[in-house]
Amino acid sequence: AGQIGYTPGYFMASADSVNLTIRGLGGHGAAPQSTKDPIVVAAEVILALQTIVSRENSPLDPAVVTVGSIHGGTKRNIIPDEVQLQLTVRTYKPEVRKRVLASIERVAKGIALAAGIPEERAPIFELLPGESTDSTYNDPALTERLAQALKRDMGAANVVQMDPLMVSEDFGRFGLDHQIPVVMLNVGAVDPARIARGERLPSLHSSQFAPLPEPTIRGAVKAMTLAALELLR
Repeated sequence: AGQIGYTPGYFMASADSVNLTIRGLGGHGAAPQSTKDPIVVAAEVILALQTIVSRENSPLDPAVVTVGSIHGGTKRNIIPDEVQLQLTVRTYKPEVRKRVLASIERVAKGIALAAGIPEERAPIFELLPGESTDSTYNDPALTERLAQALKRDMGAANVVQMDPLMVSEDFGRFGLDHQIPVVMLNVGAVDPARIARGERLPSLHSSQFAPLPEPTIRGAVKAMTLAALELLR
């Protein structure tokens, strides 16, 4: 807790929220031949979406496509008319972001077409702009300048370079598409004794996440103060 992490260049990914509505033709579960089952189509779509990252995207350009929510059907013997999928998509580069989103829509509609679903019942792709944000890009020169300033006062062991993350943060908007140099730092918040014991640590969004308050706040305030003084020199 209290250590400072820094990452030159891409630090956090962009985030896009997508709703996919897989539509079919519902009916009785004992007569699937008279339906177009959206649950089966949704299952195929979920698996096929993973090939966008593994087979269409360069391994050198990180991307994540996660289906985090599936809702469809009301009873075991009824084939529903539609299934709702909720996705989160993470990328760094704008061109990769655009291509991955287009591929999601293409894959969903292609699988539905192959299943014989009529064109008027094709999947609905909905991008939620209010739940999207750009990637966070730390200006390399500014990042290195601040890292050296922090190391001089806090010690090199307490200021460490981190790997980029695929989580997202709207701080990147301040950079105005790389027009303004920005830097976002990470602050360690975990009790070092837990790490020494080899405990499995809770991730973000976990109900078990519990920062160690005093050293975390002290480290963050000190780092921000030193950074401000460095930039005002």
